[in-house]
Amino acid sequence: MSNSVAFIGHAIVRVKLWSPDREICQTMTLTVLSRHRSTLPCQWNGSCNGSIGAWKKDGHTNVRTRCSTVSSSHQDKNRMSETFPVVYLVRHGETAWTITGQRTGLIDLPLTERGECNARRLRQRLSGLMFAKVFASPLQRVMRTCELAGFGSVAQIDRDLVEWDYGEYEGRQTSEILAERPDWQLFRDGCPGGELPQQVATRADRVVGRLRAVAGNSLLFSSGHFLRVLATRWLGIEPVNGRSLILNTASLSALSYENSLSQPAVLLWNDVHHVRTSNGQGRSAGRDYEALTTNEITG
Repeated sequence: MSNSVAFIGHAIVRVKLWSPDREICQTMTLTVLSRHRSTLPCQWNGSCNGSIGAWKKDGHTNVRTRCSTVSSSHQDKNRMSETFPVVYLVRHGETAWTITGQRTGLIDLPLTERGECNARRLRQRLSGLMFAKVFASPLQRVMRTCELAGFGSVAQIDRDLVEWDYGEYEGRQTSEILAERPDWQLFRDGCPGGELPQQVATRADRVVGRLRAVAGNSLLFSSGHFLRVLATRWLGIEPVNGRSLILNTASLSALSYENSLSQPAVLLWNDVHHVRTSNGQGRSAGRDYEALTTNEITG
């Protein structure tokens, strides 16, 4: 919600934010410290969060421009940016084809039991973070992940977030494709009968435009290869560079800026500390990369 401010002083605003399990509406008094813009969109989570920032001090809630932090229980562990909005990215949970390494594009597969378990664990991982907007792909593996993470009722469906259309390579393993085309690379060559990298990048560019128009933090649920292209387009580099950005199922990543809005940056990539493995144990940072397999990171 936006509140127009034409003075330096106090203003009463009512704000709405999304967090796992609940919608927060809070009426509060804001002490406006400066007015760099005539309209100050604000978020509130009881401590500090928002595109202009809000935090309690001496009985007032003070405001400064372009601040975004997390609640006190996450300040040390999960603080993403003290200055700029953050876009959090979630890859959907495990499916039968992410186990076998088959390319899973527009085919609409459900989550496995472990995929649902790890989607629920995302709820805890995201606890305490607040989001002005939540977006999700309409594919059921993504929507189910979004629902189990606690955001199903507030997510806006965005068809630009669907996975890469693999065309003739849908359902095929990388090893099978390379046996026929030894030099093939998805992020350079695309898929016959499906999308080329630039077509996926065009969708990603539209998403980036919408994300940058959000006043505050955003949360986005999508699929692995699309998110890898989205990260390259956020950074302003070619989609071929997505080949270097590995993403596990149910992982959490974050994009923001460094120093200024002209310097987009990656703040967090492929965080899976909350994820349960096949033996029921959580992953440590060291074990995570040892556990990566070709099957898990494709499709």
